[in-house]
Amino acid sequence: MSDGSAGSSATGSGATGSGSIWRDTRNARSRARLDRALPAIFPVPVLQHALSRPLLPPTPRLAVESYWRAHILRADRLARALAARSGAPEGWTWRLGTEPGLAASFRLPPSPYREPAHTRGRGHCCLCGQPVFRFGWHKDLWGTGTPNKNAAWHSACVTAWKLWCAPAEQVTVLKRHQRHRCTESGKRLFKTAEVDHRVPLYRVWREHRTAPWPELLGYWGAPNLQVVNRVVHVAKCSAEAGERAARRRAEAVPSAFPASAFGETDFARVDAHVIQPEEYDERPELTDAMMERADRSDGPILVRRGRAPKPAPKR
Repeated sequence: MSDGSAGSSATGSGATGSGSIWRDTRNARSRARLDRALPAIFPVPVLQHALSRPLLPPTPRLAVESYWRAHILRADRLARALAARSGAPEGWTWRLGTEPGLAASFRLPPSPYREPAHTRGRGHCCLCGQPVFRFGWHKDLWGTGTPNKNAAWHSACVTAWKLWCAPAEQVTVLKRHQRHRCTESGKRLFKTAEVDHRVPLYRVWREHRTAPWPELLGYWGAPNLQVVNRVVHVAKCSAEAGERAARRRAEAVPSAFPASAFGETDFARVDAHVIQPEEYDERPELTDAMMERADRSDGPILVRRGRAPKPAPKR
């Protein structure tokens, strides 16, 4: 995206169309509020996008957020580029855990600047580590040289983080990016198509854990995301589950009590041993009382059921 500037005097007529009276009234108020708050320098593409919305954002900050929500893949590229500019903190390694700043699962992308030991404080994005300027913008268009101390995220990084953590919610955008074609089968995507990671995240944790941090983010971003038809996704997930199961069996931990700990078995001695009566409990013999309490049947026909009659039944 090219950064430009525009003042409140350069704003054209809002896109009100032939909507309801309520919408026209709301847009008029939002436009007036936006014109009052708009600085002399503001990104032109953001302003153009804001004025084309059915409901105009009333503040520059909301206009910036609306712009990045409408350009998710662009926000993904920008967030990874800002992370590459920062690089990983010295001594940082990708870890999982329950400590503050650590992800509990490898399904969440690593974010070193969210860890207390590596945070850069207010005014810097906790995702990419770069300074945050007015309205959550990533460049100092206003020449102040001072980041916004009240901000801890770039607006673009917020959008990118949502894509990385929940890519299934952006299936419509990814479908359009793929021209509605399944990347695995080449067929047209159906309504039930699903988002998939080309390289499964468990393999990223297992095989690419030591890769540079900015490179790792690509496994959660658009380069590693694809939309495939459900039948293809089920087959791919089944193959991956089988691969994980086979690996677990191959890497199974040996028994804590191996046979070598007790010595080898003397099978000749086992074969020569005769079991004595005191070594097992003999089966109790059936008595007449047991037989009287049993059910008797003549083939499929039940002859008698129930307990033996009491000696003195009730009258």
